[in-house]
Amino acid sequence: MSSNKITDINISIGDENYLKNLIIKFRNNIIRSYDFNNFENISYNWVKTSLKNNDKDPERILKIMKKHKENKFWFTSLVGYFYQFGIGCNLNREKALDCYLIAINNNIDYNSLNIIDENQLHLIVVKNNGEFNLLRNSNTIIGKYLLSLFYYKDIINNILFDIDIKQNKLVFLEKLKGNSELEVQFNLTICRKDRNVNYKKAFELLLSLAEEENLDAQYNLAICYMDGIGTQKDEKKAFDLFLKSIQQNKSHVHINNTMKIYNERIKFEMGLESAISNNSITQNSVGFCFQSGKGGLKINVTRGFKWYLKSAIAGYAEGQFNLGCCYEYGNGTDKNEIKAFEWYLKSAKNGCVKAQIHLAICYQSGRKMDKNETKAFEWYLKSAENGNVKSQSYMGYCYLKGYGIDKNETKAFEWYLKSAENGDAMSQNNVGYCYDHGIGTDKDDSKAFEWYTKSATRGCTDGQYNLGYCYENGKGTDKNEKKAFKWYTKAAAAKGDAAAQNKLGDCYKYGKGTNKDEEKAFEWYLKSAEKGYKMGQNNVGYCYEHGCGTGKNKNNATKWFSKAAKSAVAQNNSKKCKYGVKIAIKDLL
Repeated sequence: MSSNKITDINISIGDENYLKNLIIKFRNNIIRSYDFNNFENISYNWVKTSLKNNDKDPERILKIMKKHKENKFWFTSLVGYFYQFGIGCNLNREKALDCYLIAINNNIDYNSLNIIDENQLHLIVVKNNGEFNLLRNSNTIIGKYLLSLFYYKDIINNILFDIDIKQNKLVFLEKLKGNSELEVQFNLTICRKDRNVNYKKAFELLLSLAEEENLDAQYNLAICYMDGIGTQKDEKKAFDLFLKSIQQNKSHVHINNTMKIYNERIKFEMGLESAISNNSITQNSVGFCFQSGKGGLKINVTRGFKWYLKSAIAGYAEGQFNLGCCYEYGNGTDKNEIKAFEWYLKSAKNGCVKAQIHLAICYQSGRKMDKNETKAFEWYLKSAENGNVKSQSYMGYCYLKGYGIDKNETKAFEWYLKSAENGDAMSQNNVGYCYDHGIGTDKDDSKAFEWYTKSATRGCTDGQYNLGYCYENGKGTDKNEKKAFKWYTKAAAAKGDAAAQNKLGDCYKYGKGTNKDEEKAFEWYLKSAEKGYKMGQNNVGYCYEHGCGTGKNKNNATKWFSKAAKSAVAQNNSKKCKYGVKIAIKDLL
């Protein structure tokens, strides 16, 4: 194709339709895109894939666009794009820039800026008889967006306007003044990305756009007033602008939003409206939006921290808890464990369950203050009484072990049962264990089996082990070695439970619920032993001593018997400790 002259190329109906659809699709990709920084790479791959899938030669397509009679109005932005990335030609950024500047000088019909379904393009053209304007508007939008990227990436040199590149960005802002939300969004992005931008000038440009009823300009201008960007802070003006923007947005879908993002943004804006009006609950919600990126926002932990601070100072318990988290983990502010504790304490006293748990853990672990079992118990109790199932489970542990309170097995069982009935899998296992051993209640194998089953089916490895044990020994149910093998396997494989791994070794060694296989028995014993389980270590020693599933090795046998002996003291009554009252701090968070 390189030998063909432009004048020798015939433009078929298929090629023309392909190009029309290409520019509409490219435009829609821009409108839907939220990844400003990676758009060039994403779009380049998309264009290359489109050409390949439609069997189009890039060089020929470029020549067709340049030859087309409506080239100036329809295709200059795409021609520039091809030059910028060397698609079908040698890379030439100067030509790309020339094309983009031609494209942005076209006037836009703003009534046609909604997202177009490229698959229904022919119906739109027939109905509105507006193909020319549709493609011209798309060409202009693409040109402005790609030119924005030129400035943002600092691709062009200072020679463009014979002034500094940072001033070029502001010149470009002025050139793009119009009623396009797309332009304002990207221009504001450019300003915020560059510390050297004149924010006062940017504010003035947004102000002029807002006066022309540009909805996005009103929204961003409100942010300027709220945060003092390029102007003095004025929360009343910010509130008025947000309110105006929200009221008009209810009947106007932004051109660069899908409905999902649009709805999130409306929800965020409504929250922000209330937040500016000193609603502590929505101030906390707005903080969450900035911290997490909800509401169509980019994550900004610093602004999130500021909103949490507003909510916390106003006395909202959850806002105080979130502010404590910011101080603890350094989200939007410097880490400060003392302040974290202070805000957790305020939040906990105001009834926030999550703060009560964090405060209890602080006292239990000795983080941020001296360890205090009594206070840890008191805050776990408050949290448990407020309905937190993990704290309810921990209350059972406290009463059973006498942690911060006198031992009381009856109360231990009551708290385990309350947590279990609320769906906590570990507590369901613990209730089963209480029935199994008559702790705080009458011994009842059938009820033990029932609760172990509930725990096991919810994925608790301790419950799975105990259920396997019930099936293996016929406790509370008929003896069934195959089912015992099944539940031991689940506990051993899913989370690597050492006791279950040892039991699987037994199953393979003696053929319980599966075929005998000494090699597999040794493999599972070894897994259990390496996790420090004394019975697994003892069994590995036995295998080495007698050559079961592995070669005889007296030295290895002695080594593993020695490890088992050392573990015996630490693991005395290990089954009772492990499967009766297990709970970890991380499970409470």
